Amino acid sequence: SVALSALGSFPSSTSTVGTQQSPSNQAGFMLELRHISNPLVGYDVSYSFRGADQSYQCANTACPLVVPNGQSVQAHAQALTLNWVVSFPIANLRPFALAGGGFERFVPVGTQTAPTGSQTKGVFDYGAGVDWTLLPHIGLRFQYRGYVYKAPALAAAFSSTDKFTHDAEPMIGAYINF
Repeated sequence: SVALSALGSFPSSTSTVGTQQSPSNQAGFMLELRHISNPLVGYDVSYSFRGADQSYQCANTACPLVVPNGQSVQAHAQALTLNWVVSFPIANLRPFALAGGGFERFVPVGTQTAPTGSQTKGVFDYGAGVDWTLLPHIGLRFQYRGYVYKAPALAAAFSSTDKFTHDAEPMIGAYINF
């Protein structure tokens, strides 16, 4: 099957002794290719694109004097993942669960500068959802995906927290079975 979904991205904040890193909630889309051989053997290759703006604030009294109010960086993220899918049909519904991994690339956009430019991070993803068949080869897909990865370093005046963070992504989309 091929699916296209709209997603909402709700990432977690991280902090260290000197930096509070807060990504903003953003929207995006996901394109999926899925093949299911039997209920226990299936795979899913997905590409997603979303906003990934980051806000950095000083978390203690050692704030940089040149950036007392912090720094915001506009960015977008692109992820490419490969997942194992477990799925079984029940009438015109097909619940599924998936887990896998891949890579997520963070790219600063706009006029601000970043010390490292674009960054690619390894990502573990997991999720669950249901396909609802409306016509023999067409249906709706409702799903949730979670991504775990290390926070990117995109600010010129602040370092990354370099901690693992979590991104929750609920989605709704349509699919076509071949």
